[in-house]
Amino acid sequence: MKVKIKILIIDDDDELNRLLKAYLEKVGYEVVSTLNPVEGIEIAIKQKPDFIILDIMMPGMDGFEVCRTIRQQSDVPIVMLTARGEVTDRVVGLEFGADDYMPKPFEPRELDARIKAILRRSRKTESASRFQFGELNLYPERYAAELDGKPLDVSTFEFDLLLLLARNKGRVLSRDAIMDSLRGIDWSAFDRSVDMLISRLRQKLNDDPKNPRFIRTIRNAGYIFIGE
Repeated sequence: MKVKIKILIIDDDDELNRLLKAYLEKVGYEVVSTLNPVEGIEIAIKQKPDFIILDIMMPGMDGFEVCRTIRQQSDVPIVMLTARGEVTDRVVGLEFGADDYMPKPFEPRELDARIKAILRRSRKTESASRFQFGELNLYPERYAAELDGKPLDVSTFEFDLLLLLARNKGRVLSRDAIMDSLRGIDWSAFDRSVDMLISRLRQKLNDDPKNPRFIRTIRNAGYIFIGE
């Protein structure tokens, strides 16, 4: 028997919570939901869902803090819901490790499509078991990375971006090319999102933009992976 994908919904909107749960169960997911962000963190840690749908605007603890807390212990894919749809919300959420955004109101079918796209990304298998560039190791099958012998704390989306750059080593990738290659996230709301994610990756890689080991900026063109 096929094991169902487990989705956790954390949203204080009771009506939306119930409607989403009913729809997602109808299309074949196992769904756990909560109105309480603190309880949501506990469920995420104990039950280890395959996917999390997380609202931003919640009383007591907002979605950013919930995302940050979960990211400290898990790389589970997270889609954040926002009623405001502001660029700042999206950038902050990505900085905390969210994989995608859905502005409210939205079509449940679109959410389902986003879930499937992100899960395909996070679970895809590759012929190569490891890519090595000096002290940087990428393991596509496990969606894991190591730097200097230590695990690299990257989200699913950050790993995809790093792997895309690495697999195109020596080739300049424009921002448009990166956005076209990495589907499953809403890029349209903010133009600087690629730059922000590159900056986040550089911080985690301890990569100095002025003297890079891995990612070099090509002015007015894009980015190139130079790892040896």
